[in-house]
Amino acid sequence: MQNASRPNVIGRFFSGVGFLWKGFAYWGRRPSLMALGAVPALVVGAVIVAALVTLGFFLDDLAALVTPFADSWAEMYRDALRLAVGAAILVAAVLLVVVTFTAATLAVGDPIYERIWLRVERDLGGFDAPVELPFWAGVRRATASGLRLVGFTVIAGVVVFAIGLIPVVGAVLGPACGWMVGGWAVARELLSRPVDARALDRRAEAVMRAANRPVVLGFGLMVYVVFLIPFAAIVAMPAAVVGSTMLFRKLVGRIGNS
Repeated sequence: MQNASRPNVIGRFFSGVGFLWKGFAYWGRRPSLMALGAVPALVVGAVIVAALVTLGFFLDDLAALVTPFADSWAEMYRDALRLAVGAAILVAAVLLVVVTFTAATLAVGDPIYERIWLRVERDLGGFDAPVELPFWAGVRRATASGLRLVGFTVIAGVVVFAIGLIPVVGAVLGPACGWMVGGWAVARELLSRPVDARALDRRAEAVMRAANRPVVLGFGLMVYVVFLIPFAAIVAMPAAVVGSTMLFRKLVGRIGNS
């Protein structure tokens, strides 16, 4: 039974990966709309890259700042510790940056990404009228969602930083954990638009994601990797919006206006 289920899990994982590439294919179908969707990613991406470059300049100083107890150590051990601390800071920062890039770009380009999302829904058929929340209700829901995401990511970043400090294995476990956590958080954020448009409550949304964890994780991990490439992230953002819309419909089937 276990051996029979393993290929299914792997197949579902790679099926999730494929949804990003389906999103990229949409560039050929709606190039002008997708190009418009790249603009907010370009603006936010420029700020994010500047922040990362700044972090890079001060990384050694930060590593020294959080390890004052190592000042009296032998140079070899002190440098090894601070190298590990610097790497752990960088891994945690990358996790925060990718998730923040996703959330901030979706917020800045909300009207554009709404057009892309709705165009995909209508192209696929079976969905014409999204649920319209009252303005303040929508603001409260979006704010609460953003705060939950930021809080989750900050806590996860601290955990990833701590894992990165584990001797030897931390250099592998830290980035791997950051990738897994970041991929899941990115997928969750991208799926929020089709979820909100159908007024699914958070409990139902969580159950949906949990029941389809391999597919959701495959999609999120692929998006996370592409978002690590600055110029690729610009064209990938509208593709990720398209892919997440297609993914949602795959997970729950066609949902009409009800």
